[in-house]
Amino acid sequence: MRPEVPDHLLDIESAPPGFLEHVLDLAARMRENPANWSRAQEGRLLVNLFYEPSTRTRVSFEIAALRLGMRVVNIAASDSSVKKGETLLDTFRTLAAMAPDVVVVRHPEDGALAPLAAAAAPGLHVVNAGDGSRSHPTQALLDALTLRTRCPGFPALKVLVAGDLRHSRVTRSGVALLKRLGVSEIRLCAPPGLEAGPRVSEGVRYFEDLDSALEGVDVVMMLRIQHERLAGMAIPDSETYHRRWGLTRERLGRAAPDCLVMHPGPMNRGVEIASDVADGPQSVILEQVANGVFTRMAVIQALLD
Repeated sequence: MRPEVPDHLLDIESAPPGFLEHVLDLAARMRENPANWSRAQEGRLLVNLFYEPSTRTRVSFEIAALRLGMRVVNIAASDSSVKKGETLLDTFRTLAAMAPDVVVVRHPEDGALAPLAAAAAPGLHVVNAGDGSRSHPTQALLDALTLRTRCPGFPALKVLVAGDLRHSRVTRSGVALLKRLGVSEIRLCAPPGLEAGPRVSEGVRYFEDLDSALEGVDVVMMLRIQHERLAGMAIPDSETYHRRWGLTRERLGRAAPDCLVMHPGPMNRGVEIASDVADGPQSVILEQVANGVFTRMAVIQALLD
């Protein structure tokens, strides 16, 4: 039975029951036979509206739409009427008047997309490509697809998310999806001052020491320091941070023998992760990138189908 499909994808928490699993199943089928979907949404239009810099997310949404046969328009805030003082909502309404089918938005403010979804006419779908430190649903989905592909015993996994948890939108979305998918043990670890909020930490194991947190885990997701969101917070220099909180080959030895190493990017090599780990045999970082295209294809297809 086909699950309820929302009009928009704003976050993991509000997605209807079964929809996220439907997207993951669809993404897996697209990964197996991408050519089968080359004209699935031919002639439709996707607009990327990005108020923050992005490489992986923006480009993968563009490639995903093109692989579905769509047309794509990319808009950066630096090149738009935002520079003249236009509000996000007015920019969105202007774009909506040109009749796109999907508008993908990244914005630095938490919750910025809710007013856009409320203003969208029927048939126009809003997808969150990251809002502030709050939510990044498609990143959570592509990470879950990577785990499902790699780990047959998905619910039995022990997963560690470590780094700047407070300011990373990956934290909240990723943990919320892991909980919904029934992962048996979720661990969080962060330096002082960068801990996740109480809503994220509920029902997970929290560690203050990275070495202890790594013991026996099957998956470790490292997150970078979100310098653009620290607002003057004092943090250790890169060398000190790496020594205390960086994932090194020696530290990875504390995890399960086949522990997968993940990172949503961009990476700060020699800070939260060593290069020989990022490029090592246990790393699935580039696989995450590849799965991002199929996941975003599936999200677009599910919303439009």
